[in-house]
Amino acid sequence: MNIDIKLHKEDLPDDLKLSDNIAIDCEFMGLNVDRDALCLVQISTGKNDAHIIQLNRETYNAPNLKSVLGNKKICKIFHYARADILFIKKYLKVNVENINCTKIMSKLARSYSDKHGLKDLIKEFAGTDINKSLQSSDFGGELSEKQLQYCAKDVIYLHKIYDSLKKILIREKRDNLYTNSIKFIHQRVDLDLASFTSDIWSH
Repeated sequence: MNIDIKLHKEDLPDDLKLSDNIAIDCEFMGLNVDRDALCLVQISTGKNDAHIIQLNRETYNAPNLKSVLGNKKICKIFHYARADILFIKKYLKVNVENINCTKIMSKLARSYSDKHGLKDLIKEFAGTDINKSLQSSDFGGELSEKQLQYCAKDVIYLHKIYDSLKKILIREKRDNLYTNSIKFIHQRVDLDLASFTSDIWSH
């Protein structure tokens, strides 16, 4: 598969026109939001394209990207939105609007499986077995071609996965459960920022 990958330094270009339905993923230096920096934000319009924004970690000044993230008219598809939105809110200081999460969708739709990772969903719905070995690589410096390819593959399949999971949710009459569940995402992120990382609903 030929992927149209464009690497942007610090922000999206002023003249770039994205669709109103985009997929987003992020790369961090680790999983501790208080210690590990947000390095990259990847965006795809679902047409085998990937715009990879390498952020300025001194300023996080990215007005065009922030405008897209905060635009309520643009649907944004994440996989495990909780983590991406947490780092975006911490470092870019913006609330992401109009969010969908394929991990939450999968857990509600695919009760026939206990595997809800992106690799599993890509294999089931796109018929592709992707290599996730670069998931734990250093995204804080110069990016290799393999890293760029890895970042792109984390977003280019999300539209197809989203559409497939949405059909199952509607068929199994669980779409309202998902709609109501995703409304809680901002509160879940705020709980994470306040260090309440465990399940507050448990006994």
